[in-house]
Order: sequence, then structure tokens, then C-alpha cells
Amino acid sequence: MSYYYRSGSSLSFGFPVTPVIKKLIIANVAVFLLQFFASYKIIYFFGLVPYMVIREFYFWQLFTYQFLHGGLFHIFFNMLALWMFGGDLERIWGSAFFLKYYLLCAVGAGICTVIFLPTSISPTIGASGAIYGILMAYGMLFPDRMVYLYFLFPIKVKHFVILMGSVALFSSMSASGNGIAHITHLGGMIFGYLYLKNWDIKEIFRQAYLKLKYHRLKRKLRVISKDDDQNNDKPYYH
Repeated sequence: MSYYYRSGSSLSFGFPVTPVIKKLIIANVAVFLLQFFASYKIIYFFGLVPYMVIREFYFWQLFTYQFLHGGLFHIFFNMLALWMFGGDLERIWGSAFFLKYYLLCAVGAGICTVIFLPTSISPTIGASGAIYGILMAYGMLFPDRMVYLYFLFPIKVKHFVILMGSVALFSSMSASGNGIAHITHLGGMIFGYLYLKNWDIKEIFRQAYLKLKYHRLKRKLRVISKDDDQNNDKPYYH
């Protein structure tokens, strides 16, 4: 996917790497290289495993999963999209707000994954949730700029965002296990949109935390009820 926009009569491609984007790329690449020397268990400890977030309160996974990637192409295209779409946002918003928004989208995407797939033991990794949030913001700020889909088909950013959001939505509704990643993508877009529309994100996070606690408590009650059934031989309804 390549990207361009017109400024007057000139044609531009990309832009210099801005400070926060540079640091994010370095951080992602550094962690990606670390994965080669670490045990595969790092994926299950720092990747996002919804079941472990609820059962063991591994809340750090909501933050750390974004820095892990599944392969060279995975990290390459995520970092390419970050550079392509994030530079203008950082220059307009400032580095501090851009970083806050980026991390919020990543964590928000992780929360959506945990809420909708609370029993999943498949780890979710990658910066795609944050990248989709960046894409949403870019589409809201520059709806008529053009991107080339598959390097061939020109499409306005606003239509591209709708297309990517629709794909994530319908894919997440499918029965395939790949729906985990699509829910993460969709979650990043949703949280980005709500934040830019001045929704109370702190309240959303608080409600999400309460739901996570509810799922964990519900699971404990189920375990206790099974033990009671075995010991007392009586039916238990919860």
C-alpha cells in the first residue's frame, strides 16, 4: 500500500520520521529482535491472552502485546503504516498528544479483545490495534486524501477507513479463530473515534475493568459450584 497527497501543484510521498514515531519504531524493532533470543513463552507472558488477563489479572498484557510481532512482514507493514499515516497527526497534534492517543488505541483494542473473547487462550500480538486507531484519526482529519490500495487502486482515505472497518467488523463476526485479530483492529478504531469525539474514555475503561472483574468472579463461582456438586451431590444453579 502506498500513499500520496497533493499540496498545491506538487505531489508528495510520505514525510520525515517524527520523534515519537521514530521511538515507537525503535521500540518495536528492539522487542522484535529480542523475540529471537527469548523463549516462545514470552508470547504467552507479554502477548494478550484474554483468559490469563481475566483469570490471573495479567493486566500488563493490555499494554505489552502491541510490541510483539509474529514475523518480519507483520512488523514491517505495521511500522510502514505508522510512518505513512502517523507523521501528519504527530505534527498537527504534537508529540505528547499523539503518543497518548496511540497508546490509548492499543490498550482499548486489547480491552475489546478481552471483553468479547474472555475464554480465549490464543495470544494476540502486534501494533495493529493502535495502527487502526491512527488510520481512523487520519480519515477524520484528511478524508479526501488518496491512498493506493495494493499499489494499484486509488481510493479516498474516508472510503478506505470505512472499507477496513467493515472488513474488521464482518470478519470478527465469523466463526473462524482469526476473528481475534479483527476484533482487535475494530477495537482500535472504535476507541480512537470515541476519544476524538470527546467521550469519557476514563469511564469506559472503568466499566471495562468492572466487566473483567465480573468475568473472573463468575469463573470462580463456577469452580466452587462444581466442587459443591461433587461433595454434596446436589444440583447448583448460578
